[in-house]
Amino acid sequence: MKLCTVGGLAVMLAAGGLIVAAPPASAGCLYGGPVISKCDGPVQPDGTWQRCTAVYNYVPSGLSSHLVPVKRCDLMGPGHDYPFDFTFTDPPTHIDD
Repeated sequence: MKLCTVGGLAVMLAAGGLIVAAPPASAGCLYGGPVISKCDGPVQPDGTWQRCTAVYNYVPSGLSSHLVPVKRCDLMGPGHDYPFDFTFTDPPTHIDD
């Protein structure tokens, strides 16, 4: 029984050490303004990253209306230009924490 407890503790400590030693994901988010959220994924070896934005979409419904969130994800970085979509591309660089 003691051997199992010691072995289990050793495995937990080893796993915890790997988690602490892992490099950060280098992803960040911005909230508010014209969007609900704007988040960047990690930068890939080719210099690109995925950016996801969430915006409100106005939906009329009879005598009332409501806002529905809409999510858009696309690649950013070298070779990916979106010249007229400033809500998506601002800032044009990677968002870091």
